[in-house]
Amino acid sequence: MKNIRLSFFVFIGLAFLISCSEPALTMIPDTEINDWFNAEYEELLQMSPLQLTAQGRKDRYGEIDDMSEEAEDKKLAWMEASVQEMKDKFPYELLSEEAKVSYDLWIYQYQMEKGDQEFRRMNYVFNQMTGPHTQLPNMIINFHKVDEASDMEALISRYKEGGRAISQLIDRAKLQTDAGIRPPKFAYEYVISQSKALIEGAPFTDSKENSAIWNDALGKIEALEKEGKITDEQATDFRTQAQENLVNEFQPAYQNLITWLESELPNLEETPTGVSRHEKGNALYAHRLKTSTTTSLTADEIHQIGLSEVKRIQEEMLAIKDQVGFEGDLKEFFKFINSDPQFFFPNTDEGRQAYLDESTAFLDDIKKKLPDYFGILPKADLVVRRVEAFREQDGAPQHYNQGTPDGSRPGTYYVHLSDMNAMPKSTMEGVAYHEGNPGHHMQVSIAQELESVPKFRTQLGFNAYVEGWALYSEALAKEMGQYQNPYYDFGRLVNEIWRAIRLVVDTGIHSKGWTEADAIQYFSENSSIAPGAIQAEVRRYMVMPGQATGYKIGMLKIQELRKNAETELGDKFDLKGFHDTVLGNGALPLDILEKVVNRWVEEQKAVSSE
Repeated sequence: MKNIRLSFFVFIGLAFLISCSEPALTMIPDTEINDWFNAEYEELLQMSPLQLTAQGRKDRYGEIDDMSEEAEDKKLAWMEASVQEMKDKFPYELLSEEAKVSYDLWIYQYQMEKGDQEFRRMNYVFNQMTGPHTQLPNMIINFHKVDEASDMEALISRYKEGGRAISQLIDRAKLQTDAGIRPPKFAYEYVISQSKALIEGAPFTDSKENSAIWNDALGKIEALEKEGKITDEQATDFRTQAQENLVNEFQPAYQNLITWLESELPNLEETPTGVSRHEKGNALYAHRLKTSTTTSLTADEIHQIGLSEVKRIQEEMLAIKDQVGFEGDLKEFFKFINSDPQFFFPNTDEGRQAYLDESTAFLDDIKKKLPDYFGILPKADLVVRRVEAFREQDGAPQHYNQGTPDGSRPGTYYVHLSDMNAMPKSTMEGVAYHEGNPGHHMQVSIAQELESVPKFRTQLGFNAYVEGWALYSEALAKEMGQYQNPYYDFGRLVNEIWRAIRLVVDTGIHSKGWTEADAIQYFSENSSIAPGAIQAEVRRYMVMPGQATGYKIGMLKIQELRKNAETELGDKFDLKGFHDTVLGNGALPLDILEKVVNRWVEEQKAVSSE
């Protein structure tokens, strides 16, 4: 018995020695995996000349992306191989918490791309909102900088490339049509109008007026000449070459697009419902909700959230109605806001400039307060501009175009001002904060300027995060002392209920069989949005299923995370720290954002307990 006990203790001792002799796991340094991410992202980036240009780079400057399905297949295969390589090289358990976020994001964007490919022939190639027919010339005009003669050569090449890209996209639209997928009739009517406007004027037609793209070319050539970077002879050659490529390559592609779209008009529905009318339409919409909200919320759940939020916000609206002494009910107050001349600028050039000037003044004022609420501040400048005539739409929503990471091109808040009766003063202040600071401009600029994360994370743009932050910013601006005019504070609520209505209307259209008229009626009954803007909004949802749901879902999640942090930390809660945590990691899916914020809360607890 004694020998048995001795053997047992010898065995335990040997096991202990063996376990102690095993080497400890070595954590992988962030620099190692970040270097890998940066190399992979550079390879991915080189697949898109337009994305390179958007980031202010001049690689592949004379090219435009391959728009074919084959190019998409090649990119997806590359992403799949890259994800597998990452899994093989970097065991998850050996990564820091920060590196795990990057790891998860690299997989997440691949999974989203894979899901998009499954439904790619169901996404309307040409529509009035995101159509490449306006995006390409917008890139050429506003993103392609000409600093040297070689840049002008690249621009002239892009006129030809643009023709090729549009032709490829026409082929894809035909494949979509063959699959039985057609957008509502109004979508192609808008695209036809926009495309015709793009090729009106010199050098496309015999006109004293220059087209927008030709005007841009002449201005860039003239600037080179004035700076002494090209000779008069070179300037003449550039004008000749530019005109040839525009007339011989660019214009025919757009004319072919117009001709094909016009031939399709008789086949399109005048009063369609949403994508549920298509085969696999419900599956497409479920995917779109997932990508737009980065959650697993169903259409029914989102619809109910929307109904609840509409009711809550209307109660706040009633309080402001009573504050200003209006004696009618809320619908009558809506009518008053929509019709009284005091709430609109004149529908003149002076009125349009006044809208731009006042928006700029709001942004200048709030900029002074940012250091009190944020530790991280954007370096990039912000400008407010009117949308170019060839893509301007009455009542269409304002939008933001990001600047370059190096700050050489500022961020731009664009406003549609063709119909000033669709642009009430009351909502102007809130929209400025949404699109500018502390909204899109601040969030996107900070992300692009981050140096502590891999480069790919500085360029991500998850819809629910990006739009949720911008909508959160509208409410945050009230905490910062803005909206001194109660009617403008009402406008803030108009903007918020607008986003809540989107949850109801988008799901109504795409999962409950609502028509355009049904959606407009609900919108009109529950908001003071101008009729022209309502129609433009509803038509936006019909061609971009799910996208509009990200705003309110994202805002609610950020507000929920802040409330939880305030509860957990009590008087130790630091609003600057919370904001810097939300913004300091770049755009994130909401579930990953929640993990990041919760980790920050635990770190703050640990610090306060020391």
